[in-house]
Amino acid sequence: MATSAEWFARAKESLAGGVNSPVRCWRGVGGDPLFFFRGEGPYLYSVEGKRYTDYVGSWGPLILGHGHPEVVEAVCRAASDSTSFGACCPAEVELAEEVKRVFPSMELLRFVSSGTEAVMTALRVARGFTGRDLVVKFEGCYHGHSDSMLVNAGSGALTLGNPDSGGVPASVASATVVVPFNDEEKVAEAFRLFGGRIAAVIVEPWAGNMGLVPPCEGFLPFLREITEKHGALLVFDEVITGFRVPEGGAQQRAGIVPDLTCLGKIIGGGLPVGAVGGRREVMEVLAPLGPVYQAGTLSGNPLAMASGLATLGVLKREGVYEQLEETAVLFADGLKDAASHAGIPLSVSRFGSVLGLFFAPRLPRNLGEVKGTDGAKYPPFFHGMEERGQYFAPSPFEAAFVSLAHGREVVEETLAAAGEVFTSL
Repeated sequence: MATSAEWFARAKESLAGGVNSPVRCWRGVGGDPLFFFRGEGPYLYSVEGKRYTDYVGSWGPLILGHGHPEVVEAVCRAASDSTSFGACCPAEVELAEEVKRVFPSMELLRFVSSGTEAVMTALRVARGFTGRDLVVKFEGCYHGHSDSMLVNAGSGALTLGNPDSGGVPASVASATVVVPFNDEEKVAEAFRLFGGRIAAVIVEPWAGNMGLVPPCEGFLPFLREITEKHGALLVFDEVITGFRVPEGGAQQRAGIVPDLTCLGKIIGGGLPVGAVGGRREVMEVLAPLGPVYQAGTLSGNPLAMASGLATLGVLKREGVYEQLEETAVLFADGLKDAASHAGIPLSVSRFGSVLGLFFAPRLPRNLGEVKGTDGAKYPPFFHGMEERGQYFAPSPFEAAFVSLAHGREVVEETLAAAGEVFTSL
């Protein structure tokens, strides 16, 4: 079989940048990406035949590990009937019922094919329901690549957003207000300036795309209070945090009931899926009930529904979340201890079985503080771990994911490798 380098050279002749998603190109850590051909349990196998312990987990959905037999069986059984109907099927009803059971705030929901699509739909629903045009988002929170979410902060103290990507019209970016995460004062200022125009505030309750930054005490309740006060909707993007704790997500753990919730990743068990759901009266603005249009030929397709049902079925079993928690605690504490022993400042955040690593003495509270950590240490850490058969995200500020397949012995092997790498930094 050809090497990863040979596959990447070949890919660059046919795929833009040689990849189908930018983070895969390893620009954040340097070097050329690995190509994998198989996954099993906690492991990935590169085309060179090397085995890696995987802490990316397809960026979150593989909470059971690679190739879980019940998921594979469910998908194969569904595929034997059809890969897609483009019509209603029983499995989409069953999966919707399972999601509602765990996320009671989602009184009605709509399946889509990605987290990006879920967010795009949620914001369209929010604007349609409120009749307003502006959305407030937070620096460092990633909500997919739809135009209105690829926006950075304005140049003034608090202004409408600017495009953060080529191809995004300034007129679209100006419909988004960007404020720092965990900054109640800036949120309040946004409502003082634009309150009558704000349709929604969208937030990752734990910011999982700048290294898993936790919310400060009182921040999420503040968002609930101020949106209710001004007639805006509160949208929780739980694509990363959904189903990572036994309560279901960050909203239940925090005791917050958002108006809309976006899910993805885990509810498809590794197949492309997303969902948006919320209060019945809000969701009823969606066609065919209301004037807000959304459609998708592959939405609710039988393969993704079967995979999601099998995954959530395993997660319902007694002791599963306790096992995940035990493994994640072992991993987080072990990483901090190994770094401390080597004299390396390392802070580790954790939400259930999701971890964030920061080369800093304390956890950051927002994107500015994340940028102030010693991110330069991450590339040599990444490559040192890769050399030792440990696969972490090829980007300094992405989360690490523990699966049910990562047992104590597997994690202890990773921690031994981390101790060697920290000593070398």
